[in-house]
Amino acid sequence: LKVPQAAQDAAQAPQRPLALAALLGQGRGMGRVLFSISVSVDGFFEGPDRDLSWHRVDEELHQHFNDESRRVRAFLEGRVTHELMAAYWPTADTDPSSAPVEKEFAGIWRDMPKVVYSTTISEAGWNGTVSREVDPVAVRRLLDQGDLAVGGPLLAQTFLRLGLVDEVRLYVHPVVVGAGRRPFADDLSLDLRLDETRAFGNGVTLLRYAVRR
Repeated sequence: LKVPQAAQDAAQAPQRPLALAALLGQGRGMGRVLFSISVSVDGFFEGPDRDLSWHRVDEELHQHFNDESRRVRAFLEGRVTHELMAAYWPTADTDPSSAPVEKEFAGIWRDMPKVVYSTTISEAGWNGTVSREVDPVAVRRLLDQGDLAVGGPLLAQTFLRLGLVDEVRLYVHPVVVGAGRRPFADDLSLDLRLDETRAFGNGVTLLRYAVRR
């Protein structure tokens, strides 16, 4: 998925401030917190200078991301991730150069309820509700509505340390970048069970792990 580096005019488009509870609607049973991230073979999610050019997201993989995103009931994002996404995706489906899968994801992201964790902003657009801290009780209450997707490794660290993440999905891209940033802190310990592997046509492999309690 595209993660732009500069703000664009999309953030100025009209938005509808709605309460998260109203957006979620009726519950459908106990859900899971899912953490998905793309990594290189040597374990980095970003290369030097925050380089993401090595990510191999073709139509098949992007469609997979769309399908998985559509299944969750809310996105859980940090402020930086939310602002980067809001700079591009809300109007990506009006860009003639956007591929059909990109236009599809624009609608998914725009309409999805979001919790934006931040201590520096008071409101977030695009169906976003600001939370000052990760409250395990509040997260578990949201799980009554279905699965939740936590985005960004820094926010995911907090969720992992609090024991809130149920599934880790690593999309391993067939490249070695040599240096960069890793998705897991050096002092973080996890016991994982491999539940699924899937190879995509472009060489990316999904490793889907359940977090053992």
